[in-house]
Amino acid sequence: MTRAVLFDVDFTLIYPGPTFQGEGYKVFSARHGIDVDEARFHSAVSSAARLLDLPEDTVYEDEIHIRYTRHILEQMGAVGNIDALDACAREIYREWAACQHFELYDDVADVMGELAASGVRIGLVSNSHRCLASFQTHFELQGLITATVSSSDHGMMKPHPSIFRAALELLDVAPPEAMMVGDSVPHDI
Repeated sequence: MTRAVLFDVDFTLIYPGPTFQGEGYKVFSARHGIDVDEARFHSAVSSAARLLDLPEDTVYEDEIHIRYTRHILEQMGAVGNIDALDACAREIYREWAACQHFELYDDVADVMGELAASGVRIGLVSNSHRCLASFQTHFELQGLITATVSSSDHGMMKPHPSIFRAALELLDVAPPEAMMVGDSVPHDI
């Protein structure tokens, strides 16, 4: 019997708005005196994806995500001052934590409401540095989510077993009583 459902957050419950698309990266870059080609954004993200394919025992570090972001900028054609490129990547990384830049998928609130109403405990497990309490407030999900664990607070990134065990302990359920919903087989399973 399923007593709990764990959800990944980014790209499972929420998706980035224009700030984190090609047009937004162009705006971030311009603030730092860097020019990028927003049309190259999607191929740049695809190219950067491999940088997040890390060993299971990876400790959360801001620099992992900053390198990922810097790679996207470089693949979009950013050249020039390395300090400006680094500052831009760091600004983008910081802003990723701000909920107002994201949209909730249409069915999330209804599905979570139905799960909670049926007695299923809901947990969030995220590799983001976003405050998961702020996430719940911003998207009006208070009272639906029983437990949250972010890798930035926990220390280990998904798919390390300890991050899932921590969530299960907070939910007070055994692994066979829970399921995980996410967008990445390597990170969420």
